[in-house]
Amino acid sequence: MYWNREAECMSRDRLQEVQLKRLKKTVERVYNSVPHYRRVFQAEGIEPGDIQSLDDLSRLPFTVKQDFRDNYPFGLFSVPQNEIVRYHSSSGTTGKPTVVGYTRNDLATWSELMARSLVSAGATRNSVVQNAYGYGLFTGGLGVHYGAELLGAAVIPISGGNTQRQVMVMKDFGTNVLTCTPSYALFIAEVIEEMGLSLDEFKLHAGIFGAEPWSENMRQEIERRLGIRATDIYGLSEIIGPGVAIECEEKCGLHIFEDHFIPEIIDPATGEVLPYGEKGELAITTVTKEALPIIRYRTRDITTLTVEPCLCGRTHVRMAKVTGRSDDMIIVRGVNVFPTQVESVLLEIGETEPHYQLVVTRKGSLDMLEIQVEVSERMFSDKIKRLEELEKKIHSQIDSILGISAKIRLVEPKTIPRSEGKAKRVIDKREL
Repeated sequence: MYWNREAECMSRDRLQEVQLKRLKKTVERVYNSVPHYRRVFQAEGIEPGDIQSLDDLSRLPFTVKQDFRDNYPFGLFSVPQNEIVRYHSSSGTTGKPTVVGYTRNDLATWSELMARSLVSAGATRNSVVQNAYGYGLFTGGLGVHYGAELLGAAVIPISGGNTQRQVMVMKDFGTNVLTCTPSYALFIAEVIEEMGLSLDEFKLHAGIFGAEPWSENMRQEIERRLGIRATDIYGLSEIIGPGVAIECEEKCGLHIFEDHFIPEIIDPATGEVLPYGEKGELAITTVTKEALPIIRYRTRDITTLTVEPCLCGRTHVRMAKVTGRSDDMIIVRGVNVFPTQVESVLLEIGETEPHYQLVVTRKGSLDMLEIQVEVSERMFSDKIKRLEELEKKIHSQIDSILGISAKIRLVEPKTIPRSEGKAKRVIDKREL
């Protein structure tokens, strides 16, 4: 099923024609209306007329998170304030918040992309969508909300939290599509089990989960415990919010909506553009946004891209599930460690709960990694020998996957904090 078949299935040649036309217009817009871009373009000796092909995109400078902070709050906007009809922003917990704005056309584009995403995940105008993403300055909640309304589905704007109430509403309102972070989906499954309810009492058949990296094993766990098809969605506030990319029914990568965004994979260390199939950092250029057009934004998300044809019929490039972030990634004794690597091991072993944290400390000059893993009630009440065997098994697998030794600490059920939004997987106690 498609929401916009013409756009989602256009030929690659036609798609590149559309991209180039829109890229030229965007580059001209930012050069003429955003002092930051005019300054960095001129520093590189670039003018809008120099962009004559899609390959010329690589000549343009990157945009990074710090650029938003340096131009806080509205310095990257390309339209007058009276054309802005919506603001969103990050929490600003690590400095000044990232502020984004939308014109009416931007909101219409966002709704269109989210309608595409919902249909790709199996939603229809007859769906009841329980939207447990956070509402407010975070883009997730309202992004899903307006896309579902454009589709014609019924939306339950429940936001996050009060999980027992979430479950009650889900059962009583006949929710069939759930949208939230994957870690919160697992928490909802846990509460359903604690309340003694059967999946037969629910109408759930699909879930759209994003805002944090999650593994294929975690998908299987969510699908098993909620009895649904779990679909990965990707987006970020700086680009538009959720709806930049989503999986189709084939679950073999997330289609990036290339008529609105041009993706590149770059080497995180050098910024060099890498060919399709190679793993690196995703950079995205927006080509239809009015209020906040962004050139070559370094997302810090690690993935790969492919243009191999997809069985679903969509022609847009596919990105692999994000394995982690180059800035959230932790380096322990010279080794890059992503939480999703640990998650995959734990879920594959299958004798623990899918709740864990990585705690990094420094003893003298040596980094120490402790992985705290929550065990099930059944396992925790078992013989100490069984727990010791499980600990050794996890240690061996982690050592094999990560290539470094980590201390494994099994903790009691319900002791690792639950999250209604993004799960906090890493606690770095080093004084770096």
